[in-house]
Amino acid sequence: MTADNVHSVIATIDLGSNSFHMLVARVDNDNIKVLEQLGEKVQLAAGITEDLRLDEAAMERGYKCLKRFAQIVENMPEESVRVVGTNALREARNRKEFIKKAEEILKHPVEIISGREEARLIYLGVSNTLRTSKNKRLVVDIGGGSTEFIIGQNFDPLLLESQQMGCVSYHRKYFAGEKLTANRYAQAYTAARLELMAIEQSLQKLGWQEVVGSSGTIKAIANACKAAGYASSDAEICREGITWLKQKILKLGDVEKLDIEGIKNDRKAILPPGLAILEAIFDALDLDKMSYSEGALREGVLYDQLGRYQHEDVRERTMLSLQERYHVDTEQAARVSAKALEALSQVAKDWLLEDDWYAELLNWGAKVYEIGLDIAHYQYHKHSAYLLEYSELSGFSRQEQQELAMLVRGHRRNIPKDKFEEATEHSEQLIRLCILLRFAILFHHIRSNQRELEVKLTAKPKKLEIRFPQGWLESNPLTQADFCQEAIWLKRIGYELEVF
Repeated sequence: MTADNVHSVIATIDLGSNSFHMLVARVDNDNIKVLEQLGEKVQLAAGITEDLRLDEAAMERGYKCLKRFAQIVENMPEESVRVVGTNALREARNRKEFIKKAEEILKHPVEIISGREEARLIYLGVSNTLRTSKNKRLVVDIGGGSTEFIIGQNFDPLLLESQQMGCVSYHRKYFAGEKLTANRYAQAYTAARLELMAIEQSLQKLGWQEVVGSSGTIKAIANACKAAGYASSDAEICREGITWLKQKILKLGDVEKLDIEGIKNDRKAILPPGLAILEAIFDALDLDKMSYSEGALREGVLYDQLGRYQHEDVRERTMLSLQERYHVDTEQAARVSAKALEALSQVAKDWLLEDDWYAELLNWGAKVYEIGLDIAHYQYHKHSAYLLEYSELSGFSRQEQQELAMLVRGHRRNIPKDKFEEATEHSEQLIRLCILLRFAILFHHIRSNQRELEVKLTAKPKKLEIRFPQGWLESNPLTQADFCQEAIWLKRIGYELEVF
């Protein structure tokens, strides 16, 4: 799909710790019209055991929900559907088992996004549903397993934070059973205040003029406050409303007795922990009121997809930022990228690298393979890989970061085949991309353009042939020596290299 495809249909699926959500929308130039909106309480986080594994019941709830979603998206093109997983799947040690089955059901890949990437997408969803304003906004999203905090202006996030506290995880820790006591509530509130100590100073230092909440917990509290008459004209939640709701919950003392106008039955059990977290946020950040936005993660993913189709991909900005931060030789990076993509175009079909993702990955690898030089020249490829794997890279899922890190890790010297196999199910394709990146780097070893030089590549399953113009290699002994050594490196992983 491209930006020119009007009336194209795209979909997002948010595998949240509390609920799974799906949005299906039609794109007409720059406009998005929602066609379908589905949500279901799966409570994946409730099924995380003490040893951080998803239990069978939680996974089965997830599979049943996804089977319903699959009826809508399974026949849609892969580039039209984006599926993201959040905190519960970030935590679960057996997430690969769940993801594998989920991908089989949906017929689409599942990305696990970092907490800060989740925060960025939430802000994108919120900012696209609010009026344009020059004011700095604090956006708070209380999810099932984590709570995200963002300060931004218009569509640009300035500060992104994600904390390990959520309404489902706190219910499991502090409100197990049906009874609601002041002591249990105090424990949840204190835990949230302790969690907030790590970020409250940086948030307050940057400051804000507006406060906006998003997602189910804040919506439920806003509905209850509004129904009880505690909402003002410019905000749905205030301190008085939180105090009233807290007193009412504790007075009732039992989840089954929580008959509060504005609160749905499936929200009752997780309302007390969600309220405790929100009260802690109000106190820690000295808030008086909070408005509510319908925009959230799923809308953010939708608008992020639209941006990619319109060539406003945040991942490109992330790569440029890395180049600037680590003082990359951008001219060399551009040369290597162009040569690597040219090589890919010649062998993509034979090496099963025709998917657009492989070209994107190769391009990004060429742009940042030298970032480790800013740390040390010795084994700089390993420094580069470490930075790529463990930095917060906006727009990238964890899997994408890991594949990019491995591509760069293997761009010189030995290619760690076993680590490639651990990193991705598509290890053979990733190794082949790595070989093409290495070719481009060796071709530009002396950092010259050599634009007029035509080189022909031919690929077989475990072999690459490189043909230079007649007599050129003999006149360029350094390049000739480089490729002789390269043949030795590739032989170690079962690939044959022939250079003519």
